[in-house]
Amino acid sequence: MRKLVLPAIVAIGLGSAVPAMAYDTGDQISMQVALDVATDIGVVTVSHTNFLGDEWEIDGRDRTGRWMEVYVDARTGDVRNVERGW
Repeated sequence: MRKLVLPAIVAIGLGSAVPAMAYDTGDQISMQVALDVATDIGVVTVSHTNFLGDEWEIDGRDRTGRWMEVYVDARTGDVRNVERGW
């Protein structure tokens, strides 16, 4: 009887396992593409990225050390806004 308990528990556990589903981003651009867009307009050092649902927010510095915040449209890859600091 003991020899059947462990295999039965394992079989139940495996039967209840659910396969992981990949997150479908649809036609949205990846973070790497958004970073490429930001570097094309002057971001040299990236300090933070944040996905806001419909846009990527990328914080960093330009070649002179000034702070930049770039918002990239998540579907088209267009730059929505650029903010520059001191």
